[in-house]
Amino acid sequence: MVTTIQQIDTWRAVHSEHQCLEFKEAKTQFDNHKLYKYCVALANEGGGYLLLGIEDQPPRKVVGTAAFNDPVDMAARMFHTLGFRVEIEEVHHPGGRVLVFHIPSRPRGTVYDFEGAYLMRAGEELVPMSEDRLRAIFAEGLPDWFSQSAQTDCDDDKVVQLLDTQSYFDLLHLPYPVNRAGVLERFESEKLIQRQDGGWTITNLGAMLFAKKLEQFDELARKAARIIVYEGRNKLKTKLDKLDTKGYAVGFQGLVEFIYGLVPSNEVIEQALRREVKMFPEIAVRELVANAFIHQDFSQTGTSVMIEI
Repeated sequence: MVTTIQQIDTWRAVHSEHQCLEFKEAKTQFDNHKLYKYCVALANEGGGYLLLGIEDQPPRKVVGTAAFNDPVDMAARMFHTLGFRVEIEEVHHPGGRVLVFHIPSRPRGTVYDFEGAYLMRAGEELVPMSEDRLRAIFAEGLPDWFSQSAQTDCDDDKVVQLLDTQSYFDLLHLPYPVNRAGVLERFESEKLIQRQDGGWTITNLGAMLFAKKLEQFDELARKAARIIVYEGRNKLKTKLDKLDTKGYAVGFQGLVEFIYGLVPSNEVIEQALRREVKMFPEIAVRELVANAFIHQDFSQTGTSVMIEI
């Protein structure tokens, strides 16, 4: 890639630096160690550009840089140190010499490190990646969990027996198809089921959302939401321990209503009338449950969403 003066000026005009673009003044020199860290962080963020010889604050004046007077040699050293190739381009801008480092993206499912640290951008800083971020990257190279099979060798009857097909159409406010073929065709188009050897495979997505009973799917039984209610303000005595075994979409509204019914209330008096008022609104329960469902690590077996009151 050939970087033009016009391209550099376009980059200079962006509102702020982001994960894929970094400016450094570096009038006389730039620390090798810092350079390696920035390259690793930018690669881990999907690749980008590091420009030396430009102030990092708007209007980002081009001041020129005398760093790395042999870009070819520096590129070779970077490859030896980092294990991936960074192209270094020298551009003679009217404001001075600019070095453009073209940093490639990390491969899918892989993360780069420098001296044992898996780096990423966080505002103006370079920080180690969190465990959640690392797990998400490593999972990129794995098959999509939701498309994997939860139940194989199902005929038409068994699909309808295991999945609450009526709820799907009710939730979307759609009329129920006049025949079973229409139901199965719709579920297939949504990747809830897949054709297999003249029959059907129910995907993890289909089972997690629309299972009548999650325990009918061996690998998903432990994904059922668990609600535990304790007496008092500690966990010494359990008053209720209940599993909600319906698929998440099928059982969501009922689960929210059940939990909200357990929420403590305060008694208030308004205009001489006494009434019970819940300590927090139903929408808070709804958001809590939805976030717990969505943000769990589905690839981990033997774990479930647990709601404790």
